[in-house]
Amino acid sequence: MPPMFLLLSMLLAAPGNTFSGVGHAKDGDSLMVGEREVRLFGIDAPEWDQTCKRGGQDWACGQDAAEELSRLVTGQEISCVAVDTDEHGRTVAQCTAHGVEVNRAMVVSGYAVAYRHYSTAYVSAEEGAKVNKRGIWAGTFEMPSQYRHEEFSQPVQSRPSRQRPVRMTASHSSQQPSGGCVIKGNRGSHGWIYHLPGMPYYEQTRAEQVFCTEAEAQAAGYRRAKVR
Repeated sequence: MPPMFLLLSMLLAAPGNTFSGVGHAKDGDSLMVGEREVRLFGIDAPEWDQTCKRGGQDWACGQDAAEELSRLVTGQEISCVAVDTDEHGRTVAQCTAHGVEVNRAMVVSGYAVAYRHYSTAYVSAEEGAKVNKRGIWAGTFEMPSQYRHEEFSQPVQSRPSRQRPVRMTASHSSQQPSGGCVIKGNRGSHGWIYHLPGMPYYEQTRAEQVFCTEAEAQAAGYRRAKVR
């Protein structure tokens, strides 16, 4: 990123600065506001591929959370106040759409929880959703932060019952990206995941398979890693 552009981005994301733009949801707690990627302050929603339990059945709560945020922001003029910048360069902000605070609305609906590690501003909203069994509180679920922690901290486990062809050298248990084939495939406790250069955890990821294209990785049964 050019130095001047980086400086401008840092200034725009300074706490208290306001910005606006047309919204587009990315998942349950992040969105695009114009050309800027925003992480909603003080809340945490289920990950896109996370499932919860409701009525004894699995349901795609992560996708439903993303749909709820999309309902609130997509195509709307969004106004935000910057609070911080996260480790991925996203602006952390409180945002409103037509006078409705989006952060709070996601917690009230039960599709996000109060992210107490960073703020207690939405604890009362969470308690209301819990009492009224809205959204994910209608059943059981794993806290999103715990889900992420488990995905990235558990040791890689092989799954004999779901063997797929793996291109490995005779003397190594993992591959090194080379040439144009730089997509790393890794099999963990939360599934078969691939990482692209520049993604969080790319450098730390041990490549058990290396792919040249995303289509190749997906055909082998991998899904794209979440970007937080």
